[in-house]
Amino acid sequence: MLKLNPLFDLRNVRKVYRMGDEKIVALDDINIVFEKGKTYCLLGKSGSGKSTLLNLLAGLEKPTSGSIVFRGKPLEKLNETQLALYRQRYIGFVFQSYNLLPTLTALENVTLPLIFRRIPKRSRNGQARAMLKSVGLTNRSKHKPAELSGGQQQRVSIARAFVNNPSVVFADEPTGNLDTKTTMEMMDLITGIAREHEQTLIIVTHNTELSQFADQTIHIRDGNIERVEDNENKREGANGAGQAIAQAEEEPEPEKKEEIA
Repeated sequence: MLKLNPLFDLRNVRKVYRMGDEKIVALDDINIVFEKGKTYCLLGKSGSGKSTLLNLLAGLEKPTSGSIVFRGKPLEKLNETQLALYRQRYIGFVFQSYNLLPTLTALENVTLPLIFRRIPKRSRNGQARAMLKSVGLTNRSKHKPAELSGGQQQRVSIARAFVNNPSVVFADEPTGNLDTKTTMEMMDLITGIAREHEQTLIIVTHNTELSQFADQTIHIRDGNIERVEDNENKREGANGAGQAIAQAEEEPEPEKKEEIA
């Protein structure tokens, strides 16, 4: 029997929202383990409960009942300060709408998680440049979001999510604003980086095509886990494909001379 290496262990997790006298059960008795270094797809329609589950795992909400154990520690027992530190140290996010600050350059956007951890400027800029290189944006480091395409903005978002070397990255509909070709490139890139560094990746989506990139697909319906599917024919060579795409994006372009403040 294979020994599990759990990162998250959910035990009888329930989440109920109250709207006046009405109770809305968003999640109902969820029991599941997320292992270290694996890629998961939370798949379900809008309103199925998948985003609620992501919020609970990220410590943005607390369960109504049950327990979410992260590396042996129950998240529901942490206070708000401890939860903020948990997200700062262990969590990375990739969003559908990129969530980049429009007044900052690509480099400055990527350094934000490191600023919150009080990493010295020279060190954080070095780490951010290395991440931008890994996603194929070395020559776009001084561009602001408005000067980048949608795919390039998502690459910046990916670099920001991974720059802090988190234990887990949550990708919430990460390709919802992208065309099919760019979607495949972004998924290769995200899964490739996660597997290279043995990080857990949890993708939240309603797009069944994205499940091919995961080791395991968790089908969620009406607040329940309908079934768990192991993807035997998962996409191979994601890391190599992602790196090849990143290299292809490296186009020579004159660098601006002004320095990052």
